[in-house]
Amino acid sequence: MKLRLLSALAVGAFGLAAAAPAQEPIKIGIIGPYTGGSTPMGASMRDGARLAAKEINAAGGVLGRKIELVERDDTATNERGAQLTQELIESQKVVAIAGFINTGVAKASVRYPIEKKVPCMINVATGIIVNEYFKDGSGNPQDNYLFSISLNDTIQSDVIVSEVVDKKGYKKVAILADDTNYGQSGRGFVEAELKKRNITAVYVGKFKIKDTDMTPQLQEARAAGAEAIIVYGIGPENAQIANGRKKIGWNVPMYGSWTMSMSNYIDNAGPNGEGTFLAQAFIQDAAKTEKQKKFIADYTKEYKPDDGRIPSAMSAAQGYDSVYLFAAAIKQAGSTDGTAIRDALCSLKAPVEGVSTTYNNPFSKDDHIALKRAAGQLGTIKDGRIAPAMASK
Repeated sequence: MKLRLLSALAVGAFGLAAAAPAQEPIKIGIIGPYTGGSTPMGASMRDGARLAAKEINAAGGVLGRKIELVERDDTATNERGAQLTQELIESQKVVAIAGFINTGVAKASVRYPIEKKVPCMINVATGIIVNEYFKDGSGNPQDNYLFSISLNDTIQSDVIVSEVVDKKGYKKVAILADDTNYGQSGRGFVEAELKKRNITAVYVGKFKIKDTDMTPQLQEARAAGAEAIIVYGIGPENAQIANGRKKIGWNVPMYGSWTMSMSNYIDNAGPNGEGTFLAQAFIQDAAKTEKQKKFIADYTKEYKPDDGRIPSAMSAAQGYDSVYLFAAAIKQAGSTDGTAIRDALCSLKAPVEGVSTTYNNPFSKDDHIALKRAAGQLGTIKDGRIAPAMASK
C-alpha cells in the first residue's frame, strides 16, 4: 500500500511537471516593407530572419526559450514605420528589433528604440551611419542602441567611385538619384567621394518614385558629356534608367548601389540591365563557405524562389544574420534586458558564423557598424543574375 501511494505521488508529481506552462518566448520585432516596390528587400529579409529563428528554435532556443518573430509591414512609409516601431516596443514588448529597409523609414523610427533602450539592428537600410547618430548633439553617444550590419552608403560610394574613377579612369560622371532620403543621401556620399578625387559630377539629376520615363535626364547627362552614370535609387525606377539609356542609344557604363541586385530591377530592365555594375556584400552565385551554401539551399527549399534566385540575396542574408547576432547576445547576457543585450553585442566573446561574414567582435562600445570597407565588392548583372565583376586590369 505504501509503495502504491509513493508511486501515485511520483506519477502525480511528474504529471504536474509535465503540465507546467512553458516559458514565454523571446519576442524579436521584424519590420520592413512586404508590399510595394521595396518588397524584394523586405520579404527576403523577413524570410531570412524566419529561417534563422526556425534553426535556433529547433536547436533548443535561447536560455531555454523559443524565439518568436513579431513581424510588421511598414509599406516603405515613414509614418507607418514609426507607428509600428512604437507598437512593437510598447504593445508587443519585443526585446529587440531587426529590420528597416528604407533609409527614410529608419530615420523616422529609430528614436523609439533608443528612448526605450531596445537594441535595434539595422540589417538592410544603408543610409544611417549609426556611429554618427548622436554627433549632432541630440543625445549621449553612450545611449546608442542602434547597430548596423548593412553595407552602408559610405562604403558603397567608395566601392563604386573607386571603380569608376580610380580603376576605369572616367572623369566625367553623371549622377541620377531618386528623391527619397535614400537616394539623396547616397547622392551626397557619391559626390563626397568624387570630391576626394578633385572631380565634380558633370550632371546631377533627380527622379521620383514611380517615374516611368528617364529619357529627359539621360539626354541632359549625355549633353553634359558624361562618360559613366552612377545611380542611387530603390529598384523599379532604376530599370527605367537602363531602359531609357537603350531607348536613346547611349551605351555608357552604368553603376549603382546594391539595390540593383533586386529582382524587380533585373526583371524590369531585362537585357538592358546586362552589364550593370553594383556594390555588394553577398552574392548568391558566388557562395564560398559551407554556411553560405547551406543557407542558400535551405532558403530555396523553404521559399522556392523562381529559378532559385533569392529576390534580394543580401537582404535575406542580413535578416538571417541579425537574428543570430541577437540570439548570441541574449545567450551571453543571460538576460533579455535591453541594456544587457546592447552591452553583450558590444563585447561578443564567441564568433557568430553568419552568411555575409563570420562576426568576430563585430561591435564595440564606440563602433556599432559590423561591415567595413573590405566587405564591399563589385558585382555585375550577367544572364539575369548577379555575378562577381571581373577585376579591373
